[in-house]
Amino acid sequence: MKLAQTVFKQRRDQLAQAMGPNSVAIIATSPVAMRNRDADYKYRADSSFYYLTGFAEPEAVAVIETGNDPDDYLYSLFCRERDREMEIWNGYRAGIDGAIDDYDADEAYAIDLLDEEILSKITHCEALYYRIAENVEFDARVTGWLAKLQQGRQFKLPTQLKPLDAIVDEMRLFKTAAEIELMQTAADISAQAHTRAMQSVRPGMMEYALEAELNYIFGQHGCVPAYGSIVGGGANACILHYVENDQELKEGDLVLIDAGCEYQYYAGDISRTFPVNGRFSPQQKALYQVVLDAQLAAIEQIHVGVSYKQPHYAAVRVLVTGLVALGLLQGDVDELINTEAYHRFYMHGTGHWLGIDVHDVGEYQVDAAPRPFEAGMVITVEPGLYIAPDDQTVDEQWRGIGIRIEDDVLVTAQGPHVLTAKVVKTIEDIEQLMANARLSS
Repeated sequence: MKLAQTVFKQRRDQLAQAMGPNSVAIIATSPVAMRNRDADYKYRADSSFYYLTGFAEPEAVAVIETGNDPDDYLYSLFCRERDREMEIWNGYRAGIDGAIDDYDADEAYAIDLLDEEILSKITHCEALYYRIAENVEFDARVTGWLAKLQQGRQFKLPTQLKPLDAIVDEMRLFKTAAEIELMQTAADISAQAHTRAMQSVRPGMMEYALEAELNYIFGQHGCVPAYGSIVGGGANACILHYVENDQELKEGDLVLIDAGCEYQYYAGDISRTFPVNGRFSPQQKALYQVVLDAQLAAIEQIHVGVSYKQPHYAAVRVLVTGLVALGLLQGDVDELINTEAYHRFYMHGTGHWLGIDVHDVGEYQVDAAPRPFEAGMVITVEPGLYIAPDDQTVDEQWRGIGIRIEDDVLVTAQGPHVLTAKVVKTIEDIEQLMANARLSS
């Protein structure tokens, strides 16, 4: 499923209304990123630029101009011209005609004309919106335009400079039905990949080989990883952003996978932790159950009107209670929470917004207070416990165990809806799935 151009137009309509009359918004896409010498990375458009345009080519800038009536705005797209020779090497381009015919621009220009054409568009506007401090080079370019306006007698500077992200980020925070459908697909594909990893893992396998199982499922559905996949066996699971994925998966260890696919620009984000040999040890089982109970308690807090911080508070209480019961922490639960004594075992938050970006945009506070959940938001829920392999304050049996369990949760009027429910996470279900895979292999 691809979003229709009408969806992108509706977003521009909403942006124009938020900008108000006599305003101009300018947004550029991402530059091409070089991998080495003359080889570049596979191109991905800037998330907010794509959100407003649906245009996925590099070297493009969108301009939205409102007049006295924000409903009657002008949408201009600056992009690369058609170039037969370059298209033979690098693929087809929409060109000026395609920008109008296929991407609903009211007018289109060659990107080389941006510096020339933009001056007449931003002069006399009351407010100029752009992504202030997002890109140093583009900031300098805007500053250059404003300097030319100041020097020219026929031009007048915009009255105000305003951050475009303040509007677009808030728009992106709330997912429409069409976006939720795409995110559900991303979640389902990601869940399928995690299931395959559980079924495929064996002692002696390399972490990168298990990562390849994930990538196989992603690729079969035309997807790429939404971020650098984490496949950490044993003590590597205690490194929160471990991405080397180059060690052997050993008998008796757990492996933590944090991975999700990107489908039509929307991200899935799942973490699962499971035994390399298919069976949890007593210590692994005890810690895993604490993390799972914490995650379930956190998910239960995701209701309209509840503070986004509440899932974290719920998870921390369960984690600390469990750590005390297992002897990894000593003392009163409330005091341990207040002093953050648990921080050496659980040092990150319990979730983040999810959408086009895996760590998606959107404010977490409103009027200096944690914002309440509203329908259409999507948040991850990912508590964990990480017992460092060199932590001499705990018994050796616990050291080097890292566990994280993460799901993607949609806020609805009826309560939390787990988008990633298709991949198992209870101890019994994981062990059964892995046992069945070994029997059939």
